[in-house]
Amino acid sequence: MNRYIFALIVLSVNFFTACATNKITGRSQAMLVSDDAAAQQSYQAYSQLLSQAAQKRALDDDPYQLTRVQSIAKPLIVQAIKLRPEAQGWRWEVHVLKSNEVNAWCMAGGKMAVYTGLLQKIQPTDDELAAVMGHEISHALLSHQAEKISRAQMQKAGITAGVLAGALFGVNLGGMASLADSVATLGLQLPNSREAESEADKVGIELAAKAGFNPEAAVTLWQKMIKVSGGGTPEWLSTHPNPESRIAAMQVMARNLMPVYEAARKKP
Repeated sequence: MNRYIFALIVLSVNFFTACATNKITGRSQAMLVSDDAAAQQSYQAYSQLLSQAAQKRALDDDPYQLTRVQSIAKPLIVQAIKLRPEAQGWRWEVHVLKSNEVNAWCMAGGKMAVYTGLLQKIQPTDDELAAVMGHEISHALLSHQAEKISRAQMQKAGITAGVLAGALFGVNLGGMASLADSVATLGLQLPNSREAESEADKVGIELAAKAGFNPEAAVTLWQKMIKVSGGGTPEWLSTHPNPESRIAAMQVMARNLMPVYEAARKKP
């Protein structure tokens, strides 16, 4: 019996000490896993992914596309470092991967990729591509990968705590672990993901505007995204905000950021 009590105490202490306030958003985040640890995982995964893509001749097969993507990423990274100075030490890198998927991402530590499916199906302008990349860079700046890993670990630990508590009172809850995990995913992971996406929208459009890219392009980008995807999933059961709600929020943000964009364009 004592070992169950001890285990519950350890899990409780971990829950209460595993949160940190994000310096950019001011939001409290689950941070069982540090940004450095998440970055190290990213570096390893990114290296393996690039190696596999190269073997399949799916890595940077169009010099023009690569040059374009890297040239757009450069000023965004400059603004990212201004917003979060420790990002200066990240091993920033961006490549183009040959894939039909409409996607782009930025791992913890600044490892990025843009898929040819996005470039070909969306056919983004430079401003629109900057909106995509600014959004993805913001996920890394806001520690969303470390948070996601941390919340997944806390979710599993919480289920373990429930099973231990049941054992403490003579109730076997082991068979409910799978169901509890599914419920926890809907109740814990998805709301955080929607919040993370909204945060990345806000910070990403600001990065793009400060880098001299038109913030209104974020609106036209997502209009194209909706057209290509054929619509969005219900907001209450999605890892992304409702597309129409997202566009409406971006229209307001873009309007407010136009003076920032215009000032950036005037700089030599």
